[in-house]
Amino acid sequence: MIESWVAQGGGDGGGTAPVRSGAVAGMLRSRIEAGCLETWLTSSAGRSLGVVTNTERAMVVLLEGEGDPGEHAVDPSADGESDGFVLANGQCDEYPDQETVPLAEALRIVEHIVTAGSWPPDAAWVADR
Repeated sequence: MIESWVAQGGGDGGGTAPVRSGAVAGMLRSRIEAGCLETWLTSSAGRSLGVVTNTERAMVVLLEGEGDPGEHAVDPSADGESDGFVLANGQCDEYPDQETVPLAEALRIVEHIVTAGSWPPDAAWVADR
């Protein structure tokens, strides 16, 4: 059985209806345009998928369950660092660009994880375990 995913938290409280594959990128874009730069999706299998963005780059994190340090998308060839990653609690973070990906790539990765349950085969990611 394929997991179902529900958006949680962020500035608008998320929702309770499952997020359909094919609609995830649009939902994230709408939330970003509304100023919700942090979104968490929870799956029916107990996994969590987090996206925090500064509207240009995004940190994408996949957790297998509560307490799991998880995995995150990376951009090994990037240089520098970016700020403006605003969490729902108001905290503003800065990350090395190698630890984030361009927003379009983040949307593609999240769409694939929601659809297939795994990282895209061509996406770069590291385990933080």
